[in-house]
Amino acid sequence: MSITGQLLIGQSSVQGTNAEIWSINAATGEKLPPAFAGATPDDLEHACALADAAFDTYRETSLNDRAVFLETIAKHILALGDELIERCMTETGLPRGRIEGERARTIGQLSLFASVVRDGGFIDARIDSALPQRTPLPRADIRLRKVAIGPVAVFGACNFPLAFSVAGGDTASALAAGCPVIVKAHSAHPGTSELVGQAIQKSVRDCNLPAGVFSLIYDCGLTIGQTLVADHRIKAVGFTGSRSGGVALMNIAAAREEPIPVYAEMSAINPVVLLPQALTERGTDIARDFIGSLTLSAGQFCTNPGLVLAIDSPALAAFERAASVAIGSVTAATMLTPSIHTSYCEGVERLSSHPSVELLGKGQAGGLFQGQAALFATTATAFMAHTTLREEVFGSSSLIVRCPDESTLLEVLKSLEGQLSIAVHVSNNDHPALGRLLPTLEKKAGRVLLNGFGTGVEVCHAMVHGGPFPATSDTRTTAVGSLAIHRFLRPVTYQDFPQHLLPPTLQDHNSYGISRRVNGVIQPS
Repeated sequence: MSITGQLLIGQSSVQGTNAEIWSINAATGEKLPPAFAGATPDDLEHACALADAAFDTYRETSLNDRAVFLETIAKHILALGDELIERCMTETGLPRGRIEGERARTIGQLSLFASVVRDGGFIDARIDSALPQRTPLPRADIRLRKVAIGPVAVFGACNFPLAFSVAGGDTASALAAGCPVIVKAHSAHPGTSELVGQAIQKSVRDCNLPAGVFSLIYDCGLTIGQTLVADHRIKAVGFTGSRSGGVALMNIAAAREEPIPVYAEMSAINPVVLLPQALTERGTDIARDFIGSLTLSAGQFCTNPGLVLAIDSPALAAFERAASVAIGSVTAATMLTPSIHTSYCEGVERLSSHPSVELLGKGQAGGLFQGQAALFATTATAFMAHTTLREEVFGSSSLIVRCPDESTLLEVLKSLEGQLSIAVHVSNNDHPALGRLLPTLEKKAGRVLLNGFGTGVEVCHAMVHGGPFPATSDTRTTAVGSLAIHRFLRPVTYQDFPQHLLPPTLQDHNSYGISRRVNGVIQPS
C-alpha cells in the first residue's frame, strides 16, 4: 500500500481541502511527504452519515462474521510488513523492536476480541420466563441482551501509534461491540495511521460490510475533532492523551443535547511504594529494575513510574545510590515529537529549580529531541505542601518522596489523585503493612501490583487499564482487556415478545449456542 495523504471515508479515498499537517521525522524534525490535508465539515458530515447508515446492519451481523472481520483486520495489518514498521519508526523515533512488539499487541487485541465475540458472553443474555399463575400478580416473559451503543469516535494516541491508535484497543472493542468507528488520526504519525486505516478499509470490503463501518480523518487543528464529538450521530468517544484534551472532550460531550460517554485515559504518575523489608533485602535489584522501567521507550508510557514513596532509612539511601548509578548509564532516547521533548525538558527544569527538590542523578546527555533521564528526591512535607510536585512529567523523570514513617506514607497516598497503576514492593515481613495500605491503594488505582512495575500492561480478560479521575474519565471500566467491550454496549429488555421477533441470542432455540442466565441460573453454551 502507498501513503497518499488522503482521508479514508467509508470505501472512498478523499483528498482533504482543509489546512495541511505534515508527518515529522522524530529524530531530525524534518517534514516527511506527503502532506495530509485536514477534513472539512462536509467531509465529517459524510463520514458521520455513512456510520449512521451502517449501524443497524453492522450491529446485527452474526457473531462469527464480526469475529472474522476483526481477524481480517489483523491479517491485513500484518501484511503491511516493513512498510508499516519503518514508517512508524521514522514518525515516532521508537526502535524496531518496540514497534514490532506493538504490532503484535495490536494483532493480539483484535484476536482477543474476535474470541470474545464468538463466545457471545458479552451479550449478557438473560431470560426470566413468564409466570402466568403467580399471585398476587403474574410475571411477564422478560428477556435482556446488550446491544451496540452506536457510532463511536476514536482519537488516536501519540505514544502508542499502533496499539492505541487507528486499530488499537478502542477501535477493536467498539467494532467488536457492533459499533461503526470514525477515527481522528493523531497528527504525530499520520502516515502510520493511513497505512493501518487502509488495512481496515480493505477488511470492510473483503467482509462485505457496509462502507460506513470505518472512516479515518485528519484534523489540522481542534475544530474537526470537537465537531465530531458534538455530532448527534456519535454515541460514545474513546480517547487516550492529555488531561486537558480529555477534559475538553468531556465538556463537549456533556454539553450536547444528548450527552454521551467519553472514555478518556489521561494523566497518571503511577506511584511505586517501597516497603521497608523489601528495600532492605533487595533494594539494589529493585533500583536497577525501576530505572529500566522508568526509561523504557524514553519514559513515554501511560504507566511510567513517575513517583516513588518510601520510609526514610539507610536502606532507602542505598536504593537512591543504586538508582543514581543505574540512571547515569542510560542513553538519551528520541522522544515522540519535538513538542513532547520541549514539554519534558520544561518539566525536568521545573523540578531541578524547585528549592525543596534534590537532583539525585541524570542519564547521559543526548542530541536533538532526545530526552535525558532524571531522578529527583524530596520530603513528604514538601510534597504535601507543593501541588506542582505532583504534576506528571511525561518522560523518563521520577521523584522519590522520603516519608518519616508509615502513617505519613499513607497520608501521601491519600493525597494523590487517581492513578492507572500503583506498584508495591514487599517481602513477607511487609505483608501486615501492605494490608494496612491496601484499602487506600484500591481507592486510588485501577491496578495494584506487587514486586513489579506498571509498564507491562497485559492484554487479557482480567486486566484493568483505568482508574479514578484524572487517570480516566470513568473509573468503572478499562481501556485494555476484554472488559473494554462493555464501554460500547447498553442493555435492552424485551417483554412478552413472540419467538420469531426476538433476536437469535434470546430465542429459546439459542441458535448461536451462547451461555445465558435463565431464571437466575447460568446455562452454559
